[in-house]
Amino acid sequence: MLDQTKRDGITVAEIRRESHSAKESFTRPVFRQLIEDIRSSKFSGILTWAPDRLSRNAGDLGALVDLMDQGKLAEIRTHGQIFRNSPNEKFLLMILCSQAKLENDNRSVNVKRGLRAKCEMGYRPGMTPLGYVNLKYEKKGDKKIVLDPKRAPIIREMFERVDAGASGRDVLRWINNEAGFTTRTGKKVVLSAIYVMLRNPYYCGKYEFPKGGGTWYKVAHKSIVPVRLWKNVQEKLTGAPKARPGSKTFDFTGMLTCGACLSGVTAEDRFKDIIDGTKRRYVYYHCTRARDLACPEPYIREEALLDQLLDIIDTVDLNVLEVQEKLADDLKRYQRFAMKVLQREDTQIMPDSDIRSYAKHMLLEGNRDERREIIASITTKLYLQNKRISIKTPKILHA
Repeated sequence: MLDQTKRDGITVAEIRRESHSAKESFTRPVFRQLIEDIRSSKFSGILTWAPDRLSRNAGDLGALVDLMDQGKLAEIRTHGQIFRNSPNEKFLLMILCSQAKLENDNRSVNVKRGLRAKCEMGYRPGMTPLGYVNLKYEKKGDKKIVLDPKRAPIIREMFERVDAGASGRDVLRWINNEAGFTTRTGKKVVLSAIYVMLRNPYYCGKYEFPKGGGTWYKVAHKSIVPVRLWKNVQEKLTGAPKARPGSKTFDFTGMLTCGACLSGVTAEDRFKDIIDGTKRRYVYYHCTRARDLACPEPYIREEALLDQLLDIIDTVDLNVLEVQEKLADDLKRYQRFAMKVLQREDTQIMPDSDIRSYAKHMLLEGNRDERREIIASITTKLYLQNKRISIKTPKILHA
């Protein structure tokens, strides 16, 4: 193009390059700046290789034609054509740019058609999940998908173990420590990846493409898992749904640290059917195992946890002022409590012993919010180890 400028005696004031796609209107920063510079009479012409380098959408094309109509853009030169402010040349410019847009739209349609055709042949576009191998070095049209001889048997056994009652963490320990299973990059899999694999219907021979589109296809190659086994595992995963961490609020979460591995302590509830047709709710607290998946800390019932908390409430540090502020609006209720339980008539000033007695009363008889307020006022760090609450920093044994 620079040779053409010397031949035609054109002075090039500035060279600008753009790497952004011209598919959508006004998304290219260099092109937008060029339009502003021409509008301010900094330049009067454009030299480009072809019209489709300037625009492949109606918005950008309209901006160029408007500048020509306003007399601010004198000409657009390409490798073999010149477009000036004349009806025929502007019409030809619009035809060429519109043709470029048509080709771009057709290319998108053809790509989608090709992907659908591949799906109908039974081969999902893109990389297959772990357990399968894409034979990418075969001739075009002959590329197939086969089972990974190393990973496929392990994945099959993973499904069988879950069907037999193993948990996700059980499978994780087995797959990383005993089976020697790794990703394609040689890394160990994480717990979330285990559940993604267990829920992936591709392993039983079907897939949705595009994802969320509602169209399902069958694979044309051998599947790792039978359909019946895959459905059994889905029932295991969804038969007893558990709440996500943090989706439920329990009275004593957030105040304890696991004494075995220094992870947090979380809780979950379980329900038991009673003979009379009712259900009884039980709450269990346990280590989150965020720092150690093999943490040995056992579960503890909420009733046992509450009994221990009542035993140590006299020894832990309480934010007395905070408790007094929180109870200011409930002073009359406290006065009634003090007169009946503590046999005190002067309750305007609450001694520390009274506050601790009140704290015990709220832990036993208060609602969830009142319990949480008392717990939030405890400033001593509490540890849970071997089903016992302790205020002493535990000694962590590292393997």
